[in-house]
Amino acid sequence: MASTSDIRKGLCIRYNNDIFKIIEFMHVKPGKGPAFVRTKLKSVSSGKVLDNTFSAGHKIEDVRVETRSYQFLYPEGETFHFMNTDDYNQITLQESSLDSPGLLKEGEIVKILFNTEDSMPLSVEMPASVVLEVTYTEPGVKGNTATNATKPAKVETGAEVNVPLFINEGDKIKVETEKGTYMERVKE
Repeated sequence: MASTSDIRKGLCIRYNNDIFKIIEFMHVKPGKGPAFVRTKLKSVSSGKVLDNTFSAGHKIEDVRVETRSYQFLYPEGETFHFMNTDDYNQITLQESSLDSPGLLKEGEIVKILFNTEDSMPLSVEMPASVVLEVTYTEPGVKGNTATNATKPAKVETGAEVNVPLFINEGDKIKVETEKGTYMERVKE
């Protein structure tokens, strides 16, 4: 058993007969009244996100997890195929267990969390950023360079990312996976 002081991003807990992963949390100490922890929980089974508040010192049941490296092979409808980089065993996961499936490129190495009790995959941890090639975007017009102006661009995985006006087709860009936002242009 853990308490609210052990809450951190990525922690898996058992709550309401389901396993949830903490995706956001904030300790709040109001001027009047007891402290509490405001959290955003994502259900591992259904992918639904719910807000929950735990009072300070509340006991939570954490789930022991094990992290293994897997390589993303290919998507097939709603399922995604992964291969263990150590023993080459393959597993399939539903799209709901991935945080940002649109930014997952074939061959990408990800970390998959497994429940140590029954070896069931819980969730997929993407790398902090991925480098993707822009496959389609409108050309930037010379002189149209207002501050922080962006345009939509389609990347090689099919996802759409807002990029600055100077990005053209064929450019490689670094995208932050957590928010799905443009970080920088990558030169090779």
